[in-house]
Amino acid sequence: MLTIRQIQHGTAEYEETVALRDDILRRPLGLTFTPESLAGEASEIHIACYSSNQLVGCLILAPLGNGELKMRQVAVADLAQGQGIGKAMVEFSENFARNNGFSSISMHARETAVPFYLKLGYEVIGERFEEVSIPHFKMTKGM
Repeated sequence: MLTIRQIQHGTAEYEETVALRDDILRRPLGLTFTPESLAGEASEIHIACYSSNQLVGCLILAPLGNGELKMRQVAVADLAQGQGIGKAMVEFSENFARNNGFSSISMHARETAVPFYLKLGYEVIGERFEEVSIPHFKMTKGM
């Protein structure tokens, strides 16, 4: 049974998501978060997914204006991957977007994640590009 909910920046729950994102997304690339980059997340929407009160996934939604949300920093714990957690968090985010008047969600998806997002109805926009030293594609979906 999964519980997905919004959490607040700067809380202990937020710090737990930072640790998960660091473990899954940053450290494997030799990157770390800076205090400035984390402070810049204060205005963003933080989503956390729990299984039996244990954090198993998280993501961030950043309002861009013109009704668009940017989904970023999607992370699922290693031992929880392949169990539908990513899909559940994306569906939660899409419902959040619709319920809060947003008209689309976009993202910079790692090339390895593109098939996952295609299955969920996202489309690739433009050419492949490099971000944080690995290939990405811009993807979007209307709400």
